[in-house]
Amino acid sequence: MMNGKIIPLFVLHFILFVICVPLMGFSIATDTISSNLFLKDPDTIVSSGNVFKLGFFTPENTTNRYLANRDKPLKDSSNTVTISKNGNLVLIDGRNQTVWSTNAKTSHVNTILRIQDNGNLILLDNATGIIIWESFSHPTNTFLPTSKVFDNLNTGEKTLASSWKNGSDPVVGSFTSGLQALNIPQLFIWKNRLPYWRSGQWNGQIFIGIKDAYHSNIHYILVDNHAGIIYITDYNPTSVLMKFTLNSSGSIMQTLWNDQKKDWDIVWSIPQNECDVYGTCGPFGSCNAQDSPICSCLRGFEPVNKEEWEKGNWTGGCRRRKKLECDQSNNTSGARGNGDGFLKLKFMKVPDFAEQFPSRQENECRSRCLRNCSCIAYAYDPNIGCMFWSENLIDVQRFAGVGYDLYIRLSTSELDNNKVKRLFIIIAVVMAIFCISILIFIVRCWMVKRKGGKTKGKNTFEPRKTISLDSTTIVLKDESQEVNIEELSLFTFEMLANATYQFHDNNLLGEGGFGLVYKGKLTNGKEIAIKRLSAASGQGTEEFMNELILISKLQHKNLVRLHGCCVEKEEKMIIYEYMQNKSLDVCLFDPTHPSRNILDWMKRFGIIEGIGRGLLYLHKDSRLRIIHRDLKPSNILLDEDWNPKISDFGMARIFGGNHDHANTTRVVGTYGYMAPEYAMEGIFSEKSDVYSFGVLMLEIVKGKKNTHYYNHEWSLSLLGCAWKLWSEDNGLAFADENIVNPNLEKEIVRCIQIALLCVQEFPKDRPTIQTILSMLNCEIVALPVPEQPVFAEKWNGLHGSSSQPISQVGFSVNEVTLSVLNGR
Repeated sequence: MMNGKIIPLFVLHFILFVICVPLMGFSIATDTISSNLFLKDPDTIVSSGNVFKLGFFTPENTTNRYLANRDKPLKDSSNTVTISKNGNLVLIDGRNQTVWSTNAKTSHVNTILRIQDNGNLILLDNATGIIIWESFSHPTNTFLPTSKVFDNLNTGEKTLASSWKNGSDPVVGSFTSGLQALNIPQLFIWKNRLPYWRSGQWNGQIFIGIKDAYHSNIHYILVDNHAGIIYITDYNPTSVLMKFTLNSSGSIMQTLWNDQKKDWDIVWSIPQNECDVYGTCGPFGSCNAQDSPICSCLRGFEPVNKEEWEKGNWTGGCRRRKKLECDQSNNTSGARGNGDGFLKLKFMKVPDFAEQFPSRQENECRSRCLRNCSCIAYAYDPNIGCMFWSENLIDVQRFAGVGYDLYIRLSTSELDNNKVKRLFIIIAVVMAIFCISILIFIVRCWMVKRKGGKTKGKNTFEPRKTISLDSTTIVLKDESQEVNIEELSLFTFEMLANATYQFHDNNLLGEGGFGLVYKGKLTNGKEIAIKRLSAASGQGTEEFMNELILISKLQHKNLVRLHGCCVEKEEKMIIYEYMQNKSLDVCLFDPTHPSRNILDWMKRFGIIEGIGRGLLYLHKDSRLRIIHRDLKPSNILLDEDWNPKISDFGMARIFGGNHDHANTTRVVGTYGYMAPEYAMEGIFSEKSDVYSFGVLMLEIVKGKKNTHYYNHEWSLSLLGCAWKLWSEDNGLAFADENIVNPNLEKEIVRCIQIALLCVQEFPKDRPTIQTILSMLNCEIVALPVPEQPVFAEKWNGLHGSSSQPISQVGFSVNEVTLSVLNGR
């Protein structure tokens, strides 16, 4: 349930369909059916928390009615559901014929049916509370969190979901899905009872054959073994409705309910490509979705039928080129001798039919496999132990950057041949690199000599010293520090001067504490933005080096991209990607700029969310844990699609280890965006950026700059005005008149409340950036009540603390933003 409304949830568990689609009819004010209560089409019952609804429904493109009768469609609405005399749930048609029954073996006569908020439909003894039957044990095509998908090794019973025949017909289709617990548990999709997809083995944390599982921070699935019954369930259910549905095409779709769109969003699906389909490349074949063709034989193997293989029919698979020389007596010590060895294949989805042997040492797997002539491959996982294969290696796939090392048994001669081939390849590559290096050296010497002749006699923009292009470090003037730039592109002063027409004023984009920013165009037509450090800049070597080091290590779609740098004598420049829509402060605060009419609420919300995702990367997901410390509109750049990119990392700091805050005696940044604890005490943390992000959110909603806003009627700052109107339940009055729309009031006011949570006085009261994103996406529905901001009244100390005259305080017009040490 979201905001007290019933979510439309389509199809659920067993042959019965628990739904929440808007139906004509009356919802009985109960979650229970008893022997004296009939549920008549189109009436429904609703769970106590208003999450799930049980009733009849009609699929698209048909008039048939369904509830528990997927194989027996009802032609009219004269149907009822009730409890029979023997205590079972029954579905009766208009002719008083039983169409379907739970058929539970029970002598209980005082039974009731109840729909729960987790989507489970239970039949229980009303006197004892004993559950006689539940829908979670009889799914149709959908699994929900907290449902148990089991495989009983003792009885052979298992939970199986089955697809619909098509989108309009719920009759059992070609695909089924469930758990196979034999040896090491795996999830399967079967097509006409034959394997169609498998998850790979369960290692106690993830299914190792699902590529996306290696990158996920949330594990939904738990596997347990109790009295021979192995089951999976969700041990970390969230407040957001989620389901896994097996569709009629054989794909399992993970979807989340989107309360704004009133629809399901697909967040993940499997199979994702042809390589995910079981056995695409046949026995001893390996599939790689990045290759063309996608199938190849494992090393040491060749196609069984070369003609069919070349046509793209790979199901016949591959066979060994040379027989194994396995001699058990010669290999009891584990030495290879004239016997066999192992070829290591990295980043693999290991084959099906693995046999498990508990072990804590990978070397033990190797020695055991060598001693057993029937062992043809092995792999190791710390939680599973050794995995051995003795038959055909089927459903092998190569992943990109994740997966397991698979060791294939080959004859010694096969391994030696591979070594010789690799040696020839290495020698050829080294010789080629050597020859190319000599050629590049000769060309560069010629170019330097030619350049020297051309520039002789010039005095305009002539640098006194040039760093060679093959240098891996920049030694700045009068500095002992070095910057490692081996991964950066180096631009010469001449290249940048030509790109900007000798730094002509017509190409000037902006000016700030760093110096000047120019637009340039390289000879290949690529547009760039150039930050040129001024010799008189208050920000100098330290900020230049800091930004160069930090941003060269960061890659995210919401961070500005660094193209390279230039250092020649005193000249220090950073080259960025060029942003067509300038910076956020120009688009929001310049009344003459046309973007004010373009930035509707959807674009503004997208900008807010994009900035948040960039911050999440800096705080949590990047290799370095970074606090930006100067988040403001002029440091948010907008590309041609209005995607925001955080820039200017001159003030940023790296946190290491378990530190979550730091203290500095040098407070840098921009007043109006600094958190109180940072501006007054020099203490900064992730929550300092959260405060700045909250101010940014309010500015984006209002379309006014915090440091220039003053409400004369109430003597309030931008923050104080937002809090006053929101607390008086009049939040829409705070929004920019260009985006005010009664239909959007709920979203805008929610955004204001989240921003007010960010600008609370104490850091511990502010949410983390990941929590903020969850709030913005309505994953967290109920929001806390914010406290009044500490700077609710106009902060008169703003200009008094700045070294700039008031007349100079305004929004910047640069596209690559410039931070200063003092407030603007």
